[in-house]
Amino acid sequence: MTTSAEGVSDGIHHAVLRDMAWLIVTPDLVTLGDYPGRPTRSALGLAEEQHKWLDTLLPRVQALDGKLATRMGHYHERLWQLLLDNAPNTRLLANNLRITQCRNTLGELDMLYRTRDLPSPIHLEVAIKFYLGLTEGPEEATSQSRWIGPGGLDSLALKCSHLLHHQLPLSRTRAAQANIAHWLTPRDTGEATTLSNLLTQQLAMPGVLFYPWQANLPPPVGATAEHRRGWWCHQHAWPSVAERYSTALQVAWLAKPHWLAPPSLDAFGNANERMEAVMAQVNRYGPQQVMLYDPKGGENCWEENYWEKSCQENSGQERPLTRLMVVPNDWPRQVPLPPKRRG
Repeated sequence: MTTSAEGVSDGIHHAVLRDMAWLIVTPDLVTLGDYPGRPTRSALGLAEEQHKWLDTLLPRVQALDGKLATRMGHYHERLWQLLLDNAPNTRLLANNLRITQCRNTLGELDMLYRTRDLPSPIHLEVAIKFYLGLTEGPEEATSQSRWIGPGGLDSLALKCSHLLHHQLPLSRTRAAQANIAHWLTPRDTGEATTLSNLLTQQLAMPGVLFYPWQANLPPPVGATAEHRRGWWCHQHAWPSVAERYSTALQVAWLAKPHWLAPPSLDAFGNANERMEAVMAQVNRYGPQQVMLYDPKGGENCWEENYWEKSCQENSGQERPLTRLMVVPNDWPRQVPLPPKRRG
């Protein structure tokens, strides 16, 4: 029997294909205004036999080995490009469309695509984010400003504000629509009188929200009920975290850009040995993400209410895994200010 973790089958071995499988099934972190979320599996034409379709992509992915970006954001964008350009029901029209006006760059549109069923072009913005929640910080406990990136330079509030007020509205500007029109065919535009009436917009923002391991912090405003969850702890707290598991605990370190899919079972090893190396990485480079797998204590879920749903999802053929972000003892060294309020 083939097991899986977070919807990714252990039968998929290539790291990039595992990340794509994770991307297909992973929900968005937040809902943003009236903008629709990520393209659904049905819209992609991948409601069934997803893994068989991924197998057909292996030659293309292997041809890209060594050529894929190592920066998380660029790597994530490239996965979406591969997905939209090859999925049964979508066609990628353009990507990274630079929008200029009077020689000034206004920004870029991540992707423009269409589906087989509907010729109308769709502007898709994508972002993959890993945020850690602070029990003490800006504004109230449910504020998006309490959720900051591992490097301490970004926050969920800042990212959502930039998406809502700049990146997504950009495709509605006259300069953007003039650029978009160059990439469309009569089939894409149909009988629409203006592009503004035709264009739709979507936001895909998968990722993980890491909750403090020893405190009950509520989800941020706008978080989807099904978002991926993990824990974070300071280095000194690791022995206490490990005590929640049996002596059979195994650990796998996630190296960037492969922070997406859980690694296959053969990537896990003895927790004590693996964590010694992980701590060295934390000392040198800062926060590191690991996966914990306890083959003997997998049903021993942590007690906080907001983790119960994730534990329930680990039943049946799902291997019980825990995502953990380990940070230096003096983390965070800085906390981003909340975005300026707009009238």
